[in-house]
Amino acid sequence: MEQILAAIIFIAMFILIITEIWKRHVVTLVSAVLTMVLVFGVCMHSMSAVIDTLNVHSIFTVGFWYHTGTATETSCGINWETIIFILGMMIMVEGMAHVGFFRWLCMKIAKLVNYKVIPIFLTFMILSTFLAMFIDSITVILFLAAVTIELSQLLKFNPVSMILAEIFCANLGGAATMCGDPPNIIIGTSLGYAFSDFVINTGVIVAITIPLVILYFYLTSRKQLLAEVGQQIDCCDYPDPASAIKDKKGFIISWIIFGCAIVLLITHALTGLTVATIGVFVSVVTLIASGKGALSLLKKVDYETILFFIGLFVVVGGLEQTGVLEIMAEYIGKVSGGNPKVMIAIILWVSAIASAFVDNIPFAATMIPIIRTLAVTQGVDLSVLAWTLAMGTDIGGSATPIGASANVVGIATASKEGYFIRWGRYCKIMVPATIIVIFISMVVIYARYL
Repeated sequence: MEQILAAIIFIAMFILIITEIWKRHVVTLVSAVLTMVLVFGVCMHSMSAVIDTLNVHSIFTVGFWYHTGTATETSCGINWETIIFILGMMIMVEGMAHVGFFRWLCMKIAKLVNYKVIPIFLTFMILSTFLAMFIDSITVILFLAAVTIELSQLLKFNPVSMILAEIFCANLGGAATMCGDPPNIIIGTSLGYAFSDFVINTGVIVAITIPLVILYFYLTSRKQLLAEVGQQIDCCDYPDPASAIKDKKGFIISWIIFGCAIVLLITHALTGLTVATIGVFVSVVTLIASGKGALSLLKKVDYETILFFIGLFVVVGGLEQTGVLEIMAEYIGKVSGGNPKVMIAIILWVSAIASAFVDNIPFAATMIPIIRTLAVTQGVDLSVLAWTLAMGTDIGGSATPIGASANVVGIATASKEGYFIRWGRYCKIMVPATIIVIFISMVVIYARYL
């Protein structure tokens, strides 16, 4: 009975998230309460299931903040390491945005290429990929899209193709590192992988595919970008990048904090510092540096996303506690016949297709215990399944306007300025790009790991 009820709550949660009848954090929190009361309480009569799923005790262990040796897998339920890290990075990013960091960077690059459309197009794709490796893709697109539209008005070109390319590259760049995309953060913290593990695995796949992606968008967008380009005017007439800087002292400090965050993430497997510790460090330093503006930064943080994660982890924990995820793992094992290649293909393509229509965060959180079970029962290397899941969820979300939060933000930003991106136009450009990257990912995984 508890298995059926846990599954019903999960499916209902998914449907409500997709339909957006209510805010997604409200949906996951209500679903979490129902899971704890009805599944754990009424059906299972298990207080231990509640305690294990809330997982608060893990925060008060030394291993949560610092570890030596090989990282251990987290228990089911709320992954507080992920929550704390995301919250810390949100605060850092808000601090960087407040002093004009992102706007300055975009305008500086545009000036370096003499405000020429095609070079801006190519460099912004690279910039989107790079920034998304370390910063939330939503933030990256929010600022890139805004600056792109501003430049399009100055240079007289249609910004839609450029914004679409930036969206795809942001999602692709996020796949390269542990902190680049929320599914990767969840995978890394849940399965004990370090920043460097992602770089040398999913990062390599991204490095292989990015030249092809840039070429693809160049070939499909070049005509439109150049169709309306007006006569070039003197670069002196364009805005000075320095004007984007709101606080020079804060700007320099933001650079230092951002650099420290990257160094700490790259070396955390060597230093023993967990991502939770890094998240706390960058947030505290950012708030101290902000001085009187600290309270304002805290108010701007997207707490709804944090609550969304907490509720989500509880619901997925319900599936794990009741054995539903184990049943799903067994089914995948049977369908694949224990063949690693078939299993990888199923996980990769199902993850990609599912992430195109549903939020990739709950999907990734659901799949982690499944691949963990598959690794044990089918004898497949867990890390291979982890990289497969990461690529499928990260890239699949690019295929449709609702597949990833960055997509929604980019389209909304364009729409505010009168550039409406319909489903047909979006999918015509993004679906082929998604298929190309997923196919190449599968080939690379087969060639490298099997």
